[in-house]
Amino acid sequence: MQRLAETLDGVILGKPRAVRLALTCLIAKGHLLIEDVPGVGKTTLAESLARVFGLAYGRIQFTSDLLPSDILGAQIYRAQTGEFVFRHGPIFNQLVLGDELNRAPPRTQSALLEAMAHGQVSLDGHTHRLPQPFHVIATQNSLDAAGTYPLPDSQLDRFLFCISLGHLDSATEVRLLTERHREAAPPLVGVADPDSLTKLQAAASAVKIGIEVADYAVRLGAATRSHPEVERGASTRAMLSLIAGARAHALWESRDFAIPQDIRTTLIPTLAHRIVLKTPGQGALARHDAGRILEEILLATPVPR
Repeated sequence: MQRLAETLDGVILGKPRAVRLALTCLIAKGHLLIEDVPGVGKTTLAESLARVFGLAYGRIQFTSDLLPSDILGAQIYRAQTGEFVFRHGPIFNQLVLGDELNRAPPRTQSALLEAMAHGQVSLDGHTHRLPQPFHVIATQNSLDAAGTYPLPDSQLDRFLFCISLGHLDSATEVRLLTERHREAAPPLVGVADPDSLTKLQAAASAVKIGIEVADYAVRLGAATRSHPEVERGASTRAMLSLIAGARAHALWESRDFAIPQDIRTTLIPTLAHRIVLKTPGQGALARHDAGRILEEILLATPVPR
């Protein structure tokens, strides 16, 4: 895991925390939403994750005229044989980048739901299994609202983590400008393979969750539901996602058991995009307000020893 992080840090300069969270998300068998302004490395991070694990990679550029069949595939009639043949869409890859997901209408966005939840696609009465491991990394511009559709709660809930990259600090930006040509990134050598990712995911699933840690997570979740600024707090599915992220995070410290710090580290990336505020903002503003509330809850909730 450390070699993976160090390799990605050589491409995604100055963002070690985001890189670590992205790796944690994949090891937890989750899907990742990256919400930020254009040009900060969202697409580069997704492509680099696919290359470092040797995953089959597909990119979908979401637009207002994109159809579900453009994502999933369709039955194609072959006149030579008189038969219909299923043509696989770009969703049939191990890591799929959904670029600017919120530019597609809700009907097209919903084409991802079954794939993200169950690893399969159902079309014309047939169920097609997706390659494993299977992950979706989606991006959305947090500021440009023109021509976009807000992601519905059911779609947001399918993402284990929601993160942002932010701008580089001055020293790192100077390094980037002096060492790289436009749009050029250093060659990335695969550190692992899909089987290695599967083994890491199995190791994360085996991490033990003690009663005290589970109780701490439940108290944090309950606090989101009773907070005066929150309309709808964390669901049971959100709490399961929190535990999955904490399990994967424990592996960074070579532990086979989770501790409260694992819960604390993954709480905001897991819940900030899931809770609904009584006076919600849009995009990044809503995430910022939700993150502030979750930080208050972390400070107010006693940590078990």
